[in-house]
Amino acid sequence: MEFSVRRLAADAGTLFSRAVQFTEEKLGQAEKTELDAHLENLLIRAEATKHWTEKIMKQTEVVLQPNPNVRMEEFLYEKLDRKVPTRANNHELLGEGMIDAGHEFGPGTAYGSALIKCGETEKQLGSAEKEFIHSAAINFLTPFRNFIDGDYKTILKERKLLQNKRLDLDAAKTRLKKARVADARSAELNSAPPPGEEYVAQFSFFISFLHVRWLKAETELRITQSEFDRQAEITRLLLEGVSSTHAHHLRCLNDFVDAQASYYAQCYQYMVNLQKQLGSFPTTFCSNNNAPSASSSASISVAPPTLTPTLTPGQASPSLSELRSSSGPRRARVLYDYDAASSSELSLLADEVITVSSVPGMDSDWLMGERGHQKGKVPITYLELLN
Repeated sequence: MEFSVRRLAADAGTLFSRAVQFTEEKLGQAEKTELDAHLENLLIRAEATKHWTEKIMKQTEVVLQPNPNVRMEEFLYEKLDRKVPTRANNHELLGEGMIDAGHEFGPGTAYGSALIKCGETEKQLGSAEKEFIHSAAINFLTPFRNFIDGDYKTILKERKLLQNKRLDLDAAKTRLKKARVADARSAELNSAPPPGEEYVAQFSFFISFLHVRWLKAETELRITQSEFDRQAEITRLLLEGVSSTHAHHLRCLNDFVDAQASYYAQCYQYMVNLQKQLGSFPTTFCSNNNAPSASSSASISVAPPTLTPTLTPGQASPSLSELRSSSGPRRARVLYDYDAASSSELSLLADEVITVSSVPGMDSDWLMGERGHQKGKVPITYLELLN
């Protein structure tokens, strides 16, 4: 118990001495030991590394997960050391919706088939995005977070110890300075002792006390100087290790860029494949215009249609050729869905039956279609004349 009380008193005295020294430095009443320029530069570089590491890490998290609510949820799960629940991302949700809609409209229809193909590609994009996020979290975010939570915290701890050792050193310097002044004054008084033999013994004791105090202050200064130098060397070695951190982060950055390049290349390949699949649909189905524009022709490679062997867009059946020469209406089955591009046209649904007729002066690629009270132009290549 006695040892604990003495230790507590000693610690309290040290803390008080540091507080006094720090306050006097702030008020300009005490001198401060400055760190060497190399160590100061290392400290500045370590702080800059910590600042930009945190900023890059936070912005990367925003890129990988734009939803702040989801980021907060993942953060809480990480702090609670629990597994984040698996959820579908936006691409996967869009893909599921497209596939469900495609089955609702019918896989045999052009629109339904296109929706299913697009939905499957969106789900592939979602899976690729999950793989990219997982790779970026392991190879890029985790090393950055390890530096902030591990290496830099160690640097802060040793830097705080260095600050305390510096305060102890400056406090010891102040005490030695005061002891030297008192010892010098005692030497002056010793050369001219006070009169009276009754003061000789007391004066000699006082002189000895001041000299012992001066010697103790010198010893304390040597000890604090040694501890400060040792702590400065430890801190310097840790700060120089930031160069290794930069090299490690550079490798992580390369891994992140490689993962990004692979992800975007994979997405590009998925979309190219989807374009090829959609290119098998009639060109008028892929565009609301009668003739595909130059931009759409460049972006989608059009292959011969494979949806039906009975009729190829751009070709008319013999029956339709006969219909042009006659004036009577005939019934026709719609082969593909068609969205009207203007009010003069009639929208069509695959497999429905409408009445068509040839109108003098109309373009040879178009007929006049009727469905109940609706009437409008329809493309001839989307029809099959019924007997």
